[in-house]
Amino acid sequence: MPLDPHVRALLDEMASQELPPPEQLTVEQNREAIMDMRELAGPAEEVETVVDISADGVPVRIYAPAGEKPLPVLVFFHGGGWVIGNLDTHDAVCRQLANRAGCVVAAVDYRLAPENPFPAAVEDAYAATAWIARNASAHGGDGTRLAVGGDSAGGNLTAVVSQLARDRGGPALAFQLLIYPAVNATDDSPSMTENADGYFLTRALMDWFFAHYVTNPDDARNPLVSPALTADLSGLPPALVITAEYDPLRDQGVAYAKQLADAGVPVEHVNYDGMIHAFYQMPGLLGAARDAIAKSAAALRAAFG
Repeated sequence: MPLDPHVRALLDEMASQELPPPEQLTVEQNREAIMDMRELAGPAEEVETVVDISADGVPVRIYAPAGEKPLPVLVFFHGGGWVIGNLDTHDAVCRQLANRAGCVVAAVDYRLAPENPFPAAVEDAYAATAWIARNASAHGGDGTRLAVGGDSAGGNLTAVVSQLARDRGGPALAFQLLIYPAVNATDDSPSMTENADGYFLTRALMDWFFAHYVTNPDDARNPLVSPALTADLSGLPPALVITAEYDPLRDQGVAYAKQLADAGVPVEHVNYDGMIHAFYQMPGLLGAARDAIAKSAAALRAAFG
């Protein structure tokens, strides 16, 4: 499919600004740039309660929608290449997921590289998930009905936490929501070449993120960095995998969905034609983003029963 016209207009507008490519900017400049994307999410919806807490030292924002408590819980990890992004960049999306899925959303503000390189993000993501499972009732949640989810680097952390929860004996997870996840740092599939340039996320920017995230290039083969390289994927929670046609990460997401299915994990994969990486953050602009959020919410509702 050709690029969605709204996506094409957005990319054209960005190109017209003649800014340096992100991989030539500083970490702080890129952190400011992702904050500018928030307007593409549209107005922030009202949620019954939104509170910032500490989960064993990890900052977490709890979104609790209206409804009879306790509600099931989605632990959400934001994207941004483990280097940029924060609770505010994904605030609008978390609000929509809470309202549409009828669940508490606990968004995790894990430590970022390069100040805190791998495995800091993994440690924070797992620790916060375990803490939320134990303490959800204090915030209107049911820790026995628990899912994890996230986009891009957050999808990576979702896959990693799902595997760690299985291997460490908990917490029990009902579902994993993988939004164009980065699951294989060794990936050299066709989408990495076809979509290497011109579609928002570039291969050069991915290399920039990875160089900040790991201190040893050999970590690319570590399953805590590349969860697709885990030998055994059986026993993981059911999954929804969302990919985008014009995304370098498309093929690794498709492959991971197949790996999960081959391991006996119930999995649904949806590819959004005409879309780019990060489209999920743009429901104020893109109908496909609104559809993907609605599909995510429906899948969560079904998983929570």
